[in-house]
Amino acid sequence: MLSSTDPVVYQGQFGDFTILDSDRREVIFYRGGLVLAAVCFAIATGLVLWQGNNPTSLHWVSGFYSIFCLGLGVSLWMIHIYLKPLHRALQVFWLIGVVASVAIAHGSPEPFALTVYTYPLTILGVGFVFAALTGIFFKEAVCFNRLEAKVLTPLVPLLLLGHLLGGLSPAVEQGLLVSWAIFFGIFAFRKAIQPIPPDIGDKSVFAYLKSGAQKQSL
Repeated sequence: MLSSTDPVVYQGQFGDFTILDSDRREVIFYRGGLVLAAVCFAIATGLVLWQGNNPTSLHWVSGFYSIFCLGLGVSLWMIHIYLKPLHRALQVFWLIGVVASVAIAHGSPEPFALTVYTYPLTILGVGFVFAALTGIFFKEAVCFNRLEAKVLTPLVPLLLLGHLLGGLSPAVEQGLLVSWAIFFGIFAFRKAIQPIPPDIGDKSVFAYLKSGAQKQSL
């Protein structure tokens, strides 16, 4: 008879597997990064909409954006995605966006948020950060059928591309930004209370894909 300390054995597609403490920690960091990013995004959104004419507030937005990027980076490092090339692509997107953000922030005398808003072409660089975030939303929509993830997947590129191309009025942009902040908060909260094993996924699939990649490299 199994004791309470014995690990639970799961039946995977390619064999049995167990969930380790390290697996659980990775999920906790993944979700923690999302919560941090969502909170920072919500605060920054509030500052932009209600204190947008205050230079001090805009500098605070830059700080919250930096923490947002940090939280997102942690999540992208810890997320469990079966397709390793896709996982690496999202990480590369994040890195490109962060580098572009740093270059824009240090290359303009204006606050970062004001620069991005005033010069839409900056989205061609900064937007890679949000492309990585959209990748997470898409993954969650497919894997867990989350309504908020399904809303966020098209909403984020719609707002960014709409601003880039100048096709949205300020009122519509503000409405989309508020919706983004709200649904992102719901998304992060629901991830925080979701059982951990589903976020770990089928470890037998990871093992199978890893063994296949090793055989191809021989």
